[in-house]
Amino acid sequence: MAEGSLREYRAKRDFTRTSEPSGKAERKTRKGRLRYLIQKHDATRLHFDFRLELDGVLKSWAVTRGTSLNPADKRLAVHVEDHPLDYGDFEGTIPEGEYGGGTVMLWDEGSWEPLDDPDEGLKEGKLKFRLHGERLKGGWTLVRMRNDRDAKSRRSKRENWLLIKEQDKEARVEKRPLIERVVRSVRSDRTMQEIAKGDLEWTRNGARKKPRAKTKKSA
Repeated sequence: MAEGSLREYRAKRDFTRTSEPSGKAERKTRKGRLRYLIQKHDATRLHFDFRLELDGVLKSWAVTRGTSLNPADKRLAVHVEDHPLDYGDFEGTIPEGEYGGGTVMLWDEGSWEPLDDPDEGLKEGKLKFRLHGERLKGGWTLVRMRNDRDAKSRRSKRENWLLIKEQDKEARVEKRPLIERVVRSVRSDRTMQEIAKGDLEWTRNGARKKPRAKTKKSA
């Protein structure tokens, strides 16, 4: 199923130009745990990509204003194409002119726990779950907007959902939102500006400093 659901993702990208993963390499999470992550993405418009592992891929939504810990805030989350599991390790810069060109930061990561059948929830338009992230925790709900529940309307545009924090001990009204206060990568501790400089390269074993180019010694 994962191969079929990644066709749109691969069709939009030229992997000879972008360092984004193609999804060909196998990546599995620990048994019994489903991966969750958020990537801060400074493309044409700054947004936060919210991703939940399900059925061998990362189900993905672009949250235009980022997440909020206030249950009264209903954040627009545009459903986008499925991404491969190894995209959850991607942090870097997508070249200008390529799809989604811009800087990508791993802003949060952890696991998620569906509270009901997740496939049914996606189909019916209401997905309730708990997050166990480094920065976001507790109960959340994704709700498909009423106008996008009609099959005919969904053929002509992407689905619009709302991402809502549940009322629990993790919920709060913030004077300054978490997404504004926390501006460093959860993985590499870099800012968006430092990521854009490209002073680190990523390997299967994590990040390391890029080797400096060798220069010829003067005679």
